[in-house]
Amino acid sequence: MLYHFLTPLTEYWGALRLFNYITFRAAGAVVTAIVMAFLVGPPIIRRLRGMQIHQVIREGTPDSHQEKKSTPTMGGLIILLAAIVPTILWARLTNRYVWLALFVTAWMGGIGFLDDYLKLKQKREGKKNEGLVERYKLIGQLSLGAILGVYLWLFPLSTLPGASTTLPFYKYILIVPWFAWMYVPFVAFILTGTSNAVNLTDGLDGLASGLVAIAAGTFALFAYLIGRIDASQYLGIYYLRGAGELTVFCVALFGACVGFLWYNAKPAQVFMGDTGALALGGALGAVAILLKSEFLLLLIGGVFVAETLSVIVQRSVFKYRKRRHGVEYARQHRVFLRAPLHHHFEMLGWPETQVVVRFWILGIFCAFIALSTLKLR
Repeated sequence: MLYHFLTPLTEYWGALRLFNYITFRAAGAVVTAIVMAFLVGPPIIRRLRGMQIHQVIREGTPDSHQEKKSTPTMGGLIILLAAIVPTILWARLTNRYVWLALFVTAWMGGIGFLDDYLKLKQKREGKKNEGLVERYKLIGQLSLGAILGVYLWLFPLSTLPGASTTLPFYKYILIVPWFAWMYVPFVAFILTGTSNAVNLTDGLDGLASGLVAIAAGTFALFAYLIGRIDASQYLGIYYLRGAGELTVFCVALFGACVGFLWYNAKPAQVFMGDTGALALGGALGAVAILLKSEFLLLLIGGVFVAETLSVIVQRSVFKYRKRRHGVEYARQHRVFLRAPLHHHFEMLGWPETQVVVRFWILGIFCAFIALSTLKLR
């Protein structure tokens, strides 16, 4: 918005030419996002406390988490405001990459908000806090993936085929499905998987918000390089005209997570809930899809992948052993003490802050592995 208002005035004030540079607008977006999180955070937290929107503690959760029952959830509203508003302020609003990323983030945030709201309503009515029925949540996620996949297939954002993707570590390798419609379920799978992976990871104070901040910052660098024809040619990666504007979105997401971390660090004053977790996962998945870097997402989000696999393995092995040996045997011979993975290490005796910081370190490690793909080709 600021770009469109101020760049026409450059003939009167030359300093406004700075708004032509993505780097300047990205810096403005991240500062705005952090400041906005600081401004809207306290009133939102007070409102959530007043409405008694408290965190639901699942059965089997470590005893150290019982004290969190009084901590308000739905803090993802802070993240949504602090990410979307700065993006609209600092990005070029004629850019389709930006609008698609915002659309996905808002849609996923809406699904999460509905889930959190239903949990609150069911709690007040004395019912079991199940929230949105799982299949309805899945339908909403898959529908969004199908819409995005069809749009990219029929209306490509660049000169590359809309229904295509690339591989890390390879120069100019473009994967185009034999049948273009296969790209649609692929996109739906990426979006649904990523949003649920972040949701599963959101179990400790500051864990998910810190990891998403690391991933968003990494994607910001990739978006900037992919959107520059000189940098992309030098590095041997595909150039996507206009993709550089996603840098503004990614750094706004980074700033929103950092600002939210101010309130979410242990002891957390607020939790993001499904409102924030699904929105953040959808945002990361959307950026990866728009940059045709879906497989790179496996590297950048390595911790999210590990968390999701731990749940899949735990459930699959439990069901198999239950069928073969009975319930008691299956319970006594679990693969992990508790899934997702971060709870396993808690059960081993690691303090919560130690688990969070060590997972952040692993997230940074994964980010550097992903960045190495820029040269190792």
